[in-house]
Amino acid sequence: MTDAKHGETMQGPMSYGHWIAGRETHSGGASFPSHNPTTGAEWGRFALGSQDTVGDAVAAATAAFEGAEWSSLSPTRRGRLMMRWGDAIAQHAEKLGALETSQNGKLLSEMVLQARIVPDWLYYYGGLADKIEGRVIPVERRSVLNYTRREALGVVGVIMPWNSPLFLTTMAVAPALAAGNTVVIKPSEVSSASIIEAVKLAEQIGFPRGVLNVVTGGRETAEALIDHCGVAKIAFTGGVEAGRAVGVRAARRMAQVTLELGGKSANIVFPDADLAQARAGLLAGIFAAAGQTCVAGSRAFVHRSIHDRLLAELAERAKNIRIGNPLDPATQMGPVATKAQLDKDESMVRRAIDEGAQVVHGGCRAAVDGFPGGYFYTPTILTGVSPGSYIAQNEVFGPVLSVIPFDDEDEVIALANGTGFGLAAGIWSLNIRQAHRVANQLQAGTVWVNMYRAMSFNSPFGGYKASGIGRQNGIEAIDSYLQTKSIWCELSQEVQDPFVMRA
Repeated sequence: MTDAKHGETMQGPMSYGHWIAGRETHSGGASFPSHNPTTGAEWGRFALGSQDTVGDAVAAATAAFEGAEWSSLSPTRRGRLMMRWGDAIAQHAEKLGALETSQNGKLLSEMVLQARIVPDWLYYYGGLADKIEGRVIPVERRSVLNYTRREALGVVGVIMPWNSPLFLTTMAVAPALAAGNTVVIKPSEVSSASIIEAVKLAEQIGFPRGVLNVVTGGRETAEALIDHCGVAKIAFTGGVEAGRAVGVRAARRMAQVTLELGGKSANIVFPDADLAQARAGLLAGIFAAAGQTCVAGSRAFVHRSIHDRLLAELAERAKNIRIGNPLDPATQMGPVATKAQLDKDESMVRRAIDEGAQVVHGGCRAAVDGFPGGYFYTPTILTGVSPGSYIAQNEVFGPVLSVIPFDDEDEVIALANGTGFGLAAGIWSLNIRQAHRVANQLQAGTVWVNMYRAMSFNSPFGGYKASGIGRQNGIEAIDSYLQTKSIWCELSQEVQDPFVMRA
């Protein structure tokens, strides 16, 4: 239950321990604070994980993977268990969403919506659990049966960010479980509460203890999980530099990785676009989540013939965005999640101005009545941004939009592809041939046409270039949590000469 005025939980400061093998533990009593970004005040405290804590969690996950309760569970039963977990999350969506808003400052409506659609991922992958099949291979020797099995990897480490904790965690956990793995989750230190509560729900509806574990903490906790020899794979969502570090550490011991990293997504508006639709898409693509999404459309490329008009309309609309308490249904944009992110927004805009950009709107912290300590930043629109400038090449992860003109199709394709990122892009045009032609040439894992920020459990999602390795969602995701075994069986009773080479 929450207090809509102050964004605090009614019961006061919260306290959470790790969740390992079906019980809460505080690993020696060390803890760290969590702050409410709306008020700037301490929200609660979480247990600080150590190398030993991670070891305990991996041991619990290993025992569960090898234990009869999980290993003997048929894929069909495993899938139905996942579906029941989805039902439980749906029943507690309001509580889970409120926990996330209190920790990351995103709109309550968005966090509750995410909690309500999380079950779709569990239903989908629960349904895929008993569709994992091997195949019989027609080798040349007729007396030999060769077939494959697709088997779980073992223990999977899941390291997730703060912006959509439960939603992004489920995107990794659901296919991992469907494939038969067990999991250790290290959520962001900014927003861990919803993950712990969701895992508790899983065990309440029948998941064997140790199948799902949560260890809270910071960078050192994550590194201990990545380095643990008992973890077969790491699924990480976060920034590019952190992702590179994860990949390097995991590679040292040949552990697999899925990396969903940052973006500098291009939103391209052609002159024949429905401008009202495009304007709404550009605004929602950058300001709806205060820019705190990996697919944020932070670069708007607008055809020069409509640039000035659309820029004026974007600025006018940005002026009217209601900034405030994310628990208030009337609020359209809440705070950014942390003081560090607020400082980053400010410094990157300041650097952009130093490099020649002009502020059309915003460019400063926002004062919100009743929340003097909140981490609020105004919706910011920049023009005069050089395509090669720092802000055009690097992820802000805040509510900052760069509007850049272009003259023709070839130019805008080169501009859109002219970064080290390749996560997503948007195209606004009523010329469907042009839209498909441009989409085919964009170096991005997801391209939206006349829409933005759409995602589904059954459609693959991931990045090109520095935006990641591997895919989440869809059948592609479950494949990445499996390994293939080839089995050869001689069916003939004839005694074979071991020294004769056989084709």
